[in-house]
This record gives sequence, structure tokens and C-alpha cells, in this order.
Amino acid sequence: MSSDFETYELDFGTLTADITNKIGRIPKLAGEEKTQLVLNVDKQLEEVRELLEQMDLEVREIPIQSRGMYSSRLKSYKQEMEKLEKDFKRSRIAYSDEVRNELLGDDASSSESQRAHLLDNTERLERSSRRLEAGYQIAVETGAHQRKAREREV
Repeated sequence: MSSDFETYELDFGTLTADITNKIGRIPKLAGEEKTQLVLNVDKQLEEVRELLEQMDLEVREIPIQSRGMYSSRLKSYKQEMEKLEKDFKRSRIAYSDEVRNELLGDDASSSESQRAHLLDNTERLERSSRRLEAGYQIAVETGAHQRKAREREV
């Protein structure tokens, strides 16, 4: 099973390197080319999310003695994914501000201030979402443990 995990790790590395490269190119492009690149990165990020889910399932199947090492690697990959998503959002926001300024002729200082507030609020929302997901996961796992305990009693 660990060989499947290692295969997923290789796929993860390849995908994230490609995504990082594309995220760096987004602010430099314009028009349809930029739109297509944003859509492509969004699709690849979804592939990485699915890959992380597969890795999570693999970790659950690994014997307890070895599970800790794989769990910590998976946690590291999830943190890298969060960073990629944050960088992607920032590159799209930079693009949005650029277009908005061209159309409306807004001054840069108010735009930067608004952008900073938006990034702060986005990060706060992401943290809250992660806490909710963690709470939900705990609730699901607790329910599963309780069902197993009841089944053993019967």
C-alpha cells in the first residue's frame, strides 16, 4: 500500500510544480490566454484535491506502526496545497484589481488597501472553514466509533 502512496506523492510533486509555474505566469498574461490559464490551474487544483483524498485513504489502510510517518507527510502536502490555493487566489485578485483599475481609473492606494482587506478576510474565512471541516470530521469519526462500540455490545 505504501507504494500506492509513493506513486501519489510523485503525481502530487509533478502537479504542484506545474501549478506553481502557471500561477506565476497568470499576472503577466492578458485576455483569453489568462482566462484559459486560470481555468486550467483551477482544474489542476481539483486534481490535487482528489489526489490528497486518495492519499488520505491510503494512509488509513497502512498499519498503525507505519501510519505516523505517512500521516505527517500527508499533513505537509495538505499545507502545501493550502499555500497553492492562497497563491492562486492572490494571482487572480491581482488580475481583477488590474482590470478594474484599467476600467475605472481608480487610484492605486485605495485599491491596495481594499485588496489587503480582502486578502485578510479571505484568509479568515479559510481558517474558519478549516475549523468547521475539522469539527465535522471529528463528529463523523466519533459517530463511527460509537456505532462500532454498540455493535460489539450486541
